[in-house]
Parts: sequence; structure tokens; C-alpha cells
Amino acid sequence: MTYQVLARKWRPRNFEEMVGQEHVLRALINALDNDRLHHAFLFTGTRGVGKTTIAR
Repeated sequence: MTYQVLARKWRPRNFEEMVGQEHVLRALINALDNDRLHHAFLFTGTRGVGKTTIAR
């Protein structure tokens, strides 16, 4: 059995699995749907709020 960090093992794989951060999800989904992606997005916040998860 291989060791895997819990944060990676249970990380959501798509937008439907995300919990919380509805305003961020809505902005990203609208950008994807309208084909208006920006060069970069800046995610800020304290540890554990989902910055890396939503970026992936």
C-alpha cells in the first residue's frame, strides 16, 4: 500500500465535488463557459481554504 497525503487523496476532481467557495466557483465556471479565461488568477487566503484545490 502506498502512502498518500489525505489532502491529495480526498481532493475534489471537478467543480461539482467542490464544497464552499461558491463565488469563486461561479466566476471560474462562467469564465470557462464564455471562453474568457484570463492570463492569471490570484487566489489568496489562509491555510486550508482551498486555494490549491481550486487551482488544480
